[in-house]
Amino acid sequence: MEMIGTRKRGDATGISCRAARLEAFVPKRMRTRGSAAAIFAAATILSAYSTASAQQAIDKVQIVRPTHTDDVVHPGPKTQSLAAIVEAMPKNLPRAEGPSLSDAINAARAAQRACAAEKASVSVLVTDVAGKPVVLLSGDGAGYRSQLIAQTKANIVVRFGRDSGDVEQAAKSDPRLAAEARADPNIGMLRAGGFLVRRAGRPIGIVSVSGGSLGGDMHLDERCAKIAVAVLQAR
Repeated sequence: MEMIGTRKRGDATGISCRAARLEAFVPKRMRTRGSAAAIFAAATILSAYSTASAQQAIDKVQIVRPTHTDDVVHPGPKTQSLAAIVEAMPKNLPRAEGPSLSDAINAARAAQRACAAEKASVSVLVTDVAGKPVVLLSGDGAGYRSQLIAQTKANIVVRFGRDSGDVEQAAKSDPRLAAEARADPNIGMLRAGGFLVRRAGRPIGIVSVSGGSLGGDMHLDERCAKIAVAVLQAR
C-alpha cells in the first residue's frame, strides 16, 4: 500500500498513523478503493482513542490507495466534504428543473402506500433533473441505508441518462460500464429502482425507491417507483 501524506492521530496518543496501522482498521473490501467510506470507517475508530472530534479525526487520517493497478479499475473523482460544498456554493442558488413540492409529495406518498400495502418499509426519493432532492419520504421502519441507496439510484439516472434498472442490466454484458459505475463514489453498485420522469417528452425529475428488496421481492422498488412516476406524469 502507498501512503499519501503523514499526519498525527491526535494529542491523546501522539502516535503517527502508518498505512499498515490504518489498513488494519479498515475492512478488507474497502482497502483497495481509497474511498471516503474507508476514510470515515478508519476515522470513526481512531476518534475513539483521541480527544479530537469526529471531524478532526477524519482530517487527520491519511488516504490509503493501492499501489498495484490491478487492484482497482479506475479511481473515482475526489469527494468534497459537505461543508466545503456549501462554502463554495453561491447563496440562494436555485434548484434545477423539477416537480413542484406538492406534486413530489403526492407522488412519494403514492409510492409509499403501494409499498406499505406489500408490508415493505421503503424510502422514496423525488429529485430534480440534476438528482438533487425535492422530497424524501422514509417510511416507518425504513433504514438510513435505504435513503442513501435511493440517492445512488438517482445518481445513476443522472450519470447515464437511463433508468437505473436498464443500466444495471446493460452492465452485465458491458464490463466497462460496470467499472465506470463502481469507480463513481456516488454510485458504486448498480441497482434497479430509479426512473427518469418525462412529461411531454421532456425530463422533469427522477424517482427512486429503496428498501423493498429486503422482504425478498427484488422488483418491488421498481413497481412502487413506477406508481410515483405515473402520478408525476399525470400532472
